Amino acid sequence: MGVVADPDRFRKVFLLLLLVAITAAFVAMIRQFLLTLLLAAIFSGLTYPLFGRITRALRGRRGLAAAVTVFFLLLVLIGPALMLAGVVAGEAFRVAQTARPWVENWVENPGELFDRLRALPFVEALEPYRTQVLTRAGELVGSFGAFLFDSLSAATRGTLGFLVHFILMLYVMFFFYLDGPAILRKILYYLPLPPEDEERMMDKFVSVTRATLKGTLIIGVLQGALAGIAFAVAGIDGAVFWGAVMMVVSIIPGIGIALVWVPAAIVLASSGRIFAGIGLAAWCGLVAGSIDNVLRPRLVGRDSGMHDLLILFATLGGILLFGLVGFLIGPILAALFVTVWDIYGVVFRDVLPPAREAE
Repeated sequence: MGVVADPDRFRKVFLLLLLVAITAAFVAMIRQFLLTLLLAAIFSGLTYPLFGRITRALRGRRGLAAAVTVFFLLLVLIGPALMLAGVVAGEAFRVAQTARPWVENWVENPGELFDRLRALPFVEALEPYRTQVLTRAGELVGSFGAFLFDSLSAATRGTLGFLVHFILMLYVMFFFYLDGPAILRKILYYLPLPPEDEERMMDKFVSVTRATLKGTLIIGVLQGALAGIAFAVAGIDGAVFWGAVMMVVSIIPGIGIALVWVPAAIVLASSGRIFAGIGLAAWCGLVAGSIDNVLRPRLVGRDSGMHDLLILFATLGGILLFGLVGFLIGPILAALFVTVWDIYGVVFRDVLPPAREAE
């Protein structure tokens, strides 16, 4: 009765419910494109200064400047990346064709695996467990082979979908260059926060995005290149492919390229090339692997203002939840999480107990 008796309150409650229902329906309708929209917003925001310089060079013709900016990014940045992807895809197909008989042979004759492992030190301790080791190793090799072939098939099937979302992202970036600031001001207008808090959140969003991209790209390129060179020197087939794989897995802090070079070193040593395996492990572990520990805290942690442990779990959680692009979205969400809690601490500092100093 109280709500009905107050028409103004009733209208506000009804409007809020209608707003939530329609917003939920709209988000559900475009949910498959939300990640594309987010990536378009991130990349257009990071390259907006370039758009501004091109706009001034074209004497204020913003539509033409937006088109030139998108074309420039496509030509200078994305073109070489797609060419590298083509080379890697060719290497991946060749590696898969080479690995197929190797995997099938080890699955059918698991005893050969144990014979190969005899070249490794301390393998005699596993002799009493020969049956269990062979069973588990056969299952592992079979699973790895199935995973490799399924992944390549899935990548082939997903090429068309990737191209559709990629073209859509470029199209959205064009309009974000033109109307992005107005859209952002509109969004911030509806947030019941003071201007300084809104600016703080935007600054944190931009700084973390820039730091994550910069750190991830630099670390990935360095680790993939150094480890790929080591693979080529060690005589491992498909060094370009494995270097590209290590560029991708380098986004996982603390583990990264070890997911690739550790099994490769074991295979080399078990094949009788003990010194090659030891050399590969030493180079990748001490040189290529140490780049992550040295550069990531400086490139990502320092610029983002977040603890290394928070960056680790944000990156891993983002990858598990959003896929590969989670390496970028995870730290952004973590930074916004920390920022919102900082704002909460400021707004409610009158009712919160005083902070204790570290002992």
